[in-house]
Amino acid sequence: MLNLFFYSYIYIGEYMKNKLIDYINDKEFKLTIYDDKIHIINFNKLITLEDNYISFLTNNKKINITGINLSLKKIVNKEILIKGNISKVEVVND
Repeated sequence: MLNLFFYSYIYIGEYMKNKLIDYINDKEFKLTIYDDKIHIINFNKLITLEDNYISFLTNNKKINITGINLSLKKIVNKEILIKGNISKVEVVND
């Protein structure tokens, strides 16, 4: 019985390690919209930052966000969190 517990513990440890590595190395663009926030992961470049308009580039698209009192709450490496009264999100193919 102890052996089964030991191997289960090792499997869970390996599984968690692999999930963490996948999360850290993830290069896929993701945009998640909440009530008053937008969370963006793996964008390329912030183009415009105004209180009513924010735009940025992904690999092959331009994203335009329109709203009221838009502000950056978090910007780290390739991750950004925008808060405000969001009225429109537009995706433009380059």
